[in-house]
Amino acid sequence: MQRALGLLVRREHSRRELTRKLTSRGVEADEAAAAVERLAGDGWQDDTRFAASLVRSRAASGYGPLYIRAELGTHGLGSEAVAAALETFEGDWTEVARDLVRRRYGEAGPADLAQRRKAADLLARRGFDGDSIRRATRFDPDD
Repeated sequence: MQRALGLLVRREHSRRELTRKLTSRGVEADEAAAAVERLAGDGWQDDTRFAASLVRSRAASGYGPLYIRAELGTHGLGSEAVAAALETFEGDWTEVARDLVRRRYGEAGPADLAQRRKAADLLARRGFDGDSIRRATRFDPDD
């Protein structure tokens, strides 16, 4: 129980992640599951809070919804929990993509077609959809 609480004090963890970390540290699987269950019951561990925290963190780091959805899936969260977590994001995914492009290419954005393609590839790798990519790589004065 103390090990689990020590991990949760540092940052949020999903149930699956916390159980895996405890078993890798030598705690029996049954004891780890019981500890995680007790911490969840007491409010120390919450998958919803973990998912919302991960969405905020990844969006602030320049990752898009497709990447975040896939990462949340690796933490053992169901599709409803993933969708609810993505709904908590209050920003605009296109703006997140534009900010990432601005950080890489400056305020003017990509200068030519080759840079626009590189920027689009970057955004695709970071998990943005096609519409956000198109809007983020076109820097019009009207935007």
